[in-house]
Amino acid sequence: MGEFALIRRYFDHPVPANSAVALGVGDDCALLHSDTSGWQWAISTDMLVSGRHFFADVDPALLGHKALAVNLSDLAACGATPRAFTLALALPEANPDWLHAFASGLLALAREHGCVLMGGDTTRGPLNICITVMGQVPPGQALLRHQAQVGDDIYASGHVGDAALALRALQGRLPAALPNDLLAHARHRLEQPTPRVALGQALRGLAHAAADISDGLAGDLGHILQRSGVGATLHLQDAMQLIAASAYSTGSTAEFDQKDWSAQWLDCILHGGDDYELVFTASPQQRGAIAAAAAASHTRVTRIGQIETESGLRLRHANGQVQPHSARSFDHFAS
Repeated sequence: MGEFALIRRYFDHPVPANSAVALGVGDDCALLHSDTSGWQWAISTDMLVSGRHFFADVDPALLGHKALAVNLSDLAACGATPRAFTLALALPEANPDWLHAFASGLLALAREHGCVLMGGDTTRGPLNICITVMGQVPPGQALLRHQAQVGDDIYASGHVGDAALALRALQGRLPAALPNDLLAHARHRLEQPTPRVALGQALRGLAHAAADISDGLAGDLGHILQRSGVGATLHLQDAMQLIAASAYSTGSTAEFDQKDWSAQWLDCILHGGDDYELVFTASPQQRGAIAAAAAASHTRVTRIGQIETESGLRLRHANGQVQPHSARSFDHFAS
């Protein structure tokens, strides 16, 4: 049984009509009604496990940053403003140097986004970090996975695929060594991702559907397609521009050749994950407004395809050929 089938089978249950829960299981965030401000609470939980989500010897300051960043990314995908978070931390030992660095990275990002640590729990055990983050969004303005519309443009923010490229390089799973400058850039993207909080807020009222890219572009877009009951075609020429590696010249090393690496880059873009960028849809009439929102939030966005009536995901090649493609994503119970 895969991760998402497990969730649907055992934990995705109907929300009672009179509940304070406005949106339950199945999106980047759950939504709670607020009795006071009128805004809804957006809440998300993510867990990072040593050896599964990060290398045991990673810089603890970078780990603190990433632990909160992956949660803030869920708020960004919902268009929410961060407010507070809790931290549950299992530690093999209470090492003061490690804890100081971890807390420094964690709280620096928290201060940057005005997100207050308000409690949690600590215990002895294998290194495990679990954060629950809370934000707010005006009623009816949350960006959700089920709202994509036929005819929408599909966009992705920032660069996608670089984190997966770094992971494969560090695990020795690439056909040749990466140039040092490219490896340094890609590793930074893996270990210190940038949650697109400002972009998510700027997209309120503009984008129809959104998700953060944590498990690969194809898979996270696939969640939008499934929840919205639509299909999509991605344009490969545009999608290939998402990975920063594609901008590097063939002269970096003797082994590094763009033609030979294009298939590797494409797989990192579509199926790599760990990018924590946003994939979102919006009407073609909003192209100017989307460009303005991207500029205002100092975030690059790339238009990479269209939402269509026919279900499934397709790839359009430069020669016009269209072929079906799996919308698979990373799955903890299948990988």
